[in-house]
Amino acid sequence: MTTNKAPILPDVDLQTQTEVLVRDSSIWVQSHWLNILIAAAIATAIVVALYAARGWGVRLCRRGEGVANWYSILGRAVAKTGNFFIIMVALRLVSKYAGAPPMVEATIQFLFTIAAVFQAAIWVREVIFGLIEHRTYGNDAGTGLASALGIIRLLVTIVLFAIALVMVLSNLGVNVTGLVAGLGIGGIAIGLAAQGIFGDLIAALSIIFDRPFRLGDNIKFGASEGVVEQIGLKSTRLRGAAGELRIVSNRKLLDNEILNTSDRIRNRFKFIFNLGYDTPPEVVDALPELLRDAVESSGYKINHGGITGFSATGLDYDVEFESQGIDFPPEARDKVAAAILARFRDHKITFAYPTQLNLIAPERPFPPLQGKEE
Repeated sequence: MTTNKAPILPDVDLQTQTEVLVRDSSIWVQSHWLNILIAAAIATAIVVALYAARGWGVRLCRRGEGVANWYSILGRAVAKTGNFFIIMVALRLVSKYAGAPPMVEATIQFLFTIAAVFQAAIWVREVIFGLIEHRTYGNDAGTGLASALGIIRLLVTIVLFAIALVMVLSNLGVNVTGLVAGLGIGGIAIGLAAQGIFGDLIAALSIIFDRPFRLGDNIKFGASEGVVEQIGLKSTRLRGAAGELRIVSNRKLLDNEILNTSDRIRNRFKFIFNLGYDTPPEVVDALPELLRDAVESSGYKINHGGITGFSATGLDYDVEFESQGIDFPPEARDKVAAAILARFRDHKITFAYPTQLNLIAPERPFPPLQGKEE
């Protein structure tokens, strides 16, 4: 039984390899000078075309005003094409035609692999950055989420270039199994140690992409309320109604139902009042129209105005109205209340007042005690 084994190559020092490379290159140039000239012309044309493509990407960035449009994101990535990658692409495409010797061909292949892998990492990084900035464009993210975006850019860069380095080492024949396993175990350990921080970081990402609120919005969550002043990597800072600064964890904030009162499309308010049982039936019948007239004459939309039930003190009423847009000035309630009171006064309608009746029993003589003589 015979086994095929890879031949054991003798160790060759760097000086010998250099001498072989120079000798082979000299012989190659002398024997293939015409092919080399044609390949050089083609390589020059390829370089010019790639530089033109990079210039087109720069123009797309200017045309798109940063990241305002999707095509500007593509232009941003293309504009980051490196000079070394452009040259290596041209050499890789023409090396076969030029009939380069094995040593030169291997060198070009080696350098092209490094350039291509790291250039791909740069392109992916720029696309990811462009998508993030496009999503947060016009959302004051540059000031409110500056720390979160900075950490995101750093993490994306580290991950992409680590993957690129592993791919380059793998293509060079290096056994990267142990390296990948070590990186995986280290990542798990770091993730477990910084679980809370990464949870808040993911919550910050949710705020970036989902946009439940923005800087300056008034929000309510649980029993708390405040105006958003700063959105950071780990926490969000709110200014309370009494002027206090509230610092809330991003993860805890998103775990609650958030009411964004600054982003509502209308504002609604309700008055509740009570009329006595001595109110005439014709007044009860006409009251909904009176309430509607009072609200609409004040410039607001009525949702309900009428009786809601009977109570121990009289007839229960409510009048609910809302603004027809996001504007709802503080004097709106006073204006509607004054209009209702004016119509009640015109029709001699009075509210029921809570009254209290004290009953005093009449004086009675106490009966004589039994068994006792007067």
